[in-house]
Order: sequence, then structure tokens, then C-alpha cells
Amino acid sequence: MASQTMNIADLAELTGKEIACSDWLTIDQEMIDSFADVTSDHQYIHVDVARMKKYFPPGKTIAHGFLTLSLLTTLLASCTPNLEDIATNINYGFNKIRFVSPVYSGDSIRARFFLREIIDKKHGEWHVQYDVTVEASNLDKPVLIAEWLVRLYG
Repeated sequence: MASQTMNIADLAELTGKEIACSDWLTIDQEMIDSFADVTSDHQYIHVDVARMKKYFPPGKTIAHGFLTLSLLTTLLASCTPNLEDIATNINYGFNKIRFVSPVYSGDSIRARFFLREIIDKKHGEWHVQYDVTVEASNLDKPVLIAEWLVRLYG
């Protein structure tokens, strides 16, 4: 769907529906280590592969919850249409975030985006809420659920 183009009015007609599901993205140890370096969060559960193999039953490191959360922008951009009348979008925050299940090194994730609402704030500015569910290919339950707020500017 990312290659499609539509306008904000077309998108608004999709309110109340799942509008996109991203492709699978693999979370590997290199990505986890890079995120640890950027955030200075080097807790062993994320970066100490040998220790996790020895003492943790799955034998794998766990991705940072905030890494999974930060990938929402990439996952959304990869699967939603280009909006021809929108110049930019801004992350406005979250009403709710829950890290439901761990993502292990080597897991693949994808995100489903449900368009909860679009509010026309003023000419050229819209407030959008997505209900997002992030899934891992090896789990039956979500790894993350969130109510994500975005501002669009035309």
C-alpha cells in the first residue's frame, strides 16, 4: 500500500478500519546492540548473548521494548499510502503503550494499523490516532499494543 497515493479525505473514509499491515522485519542482535549503544541501555538481557544462552531458558537476548516501539515509524511508512496533500507528519505521542510479550533476537515482527480517528484541527492540520498491534511471527499474542497519536500537516 505504501506505493499508493491518496489524499487526506480518502484516508478519513477508512476511519474505523485496519488500514495496513507491514511486512515482517527481523530483529537481530546487531540491531539490539546498536540500540543499546544509542540509548546507553546495556542491561545484560539485551546484549550478553553468552550469559542468556547459559542462564535463560530460551537462550536468546531480549530486544528493548523501546526498540520495538521506535520501529513503529518505519513499519507505518512501509505499508501506508503516500498522502499527496500532506507535507509532513509529526509523532504526537501515545495514550497507551503495553509491552505484552518479549521480542527475542532473531524474531520477526510486523505491525497492524487500525485508524481510530482523524480530527481536522484547522486548515492544513489533522490529528490522527492509530491503534497499533505488533506481532511476532512465533507468537499467538501481541508483543506490543499502543494508541499512537500523529499530527499531519498539509
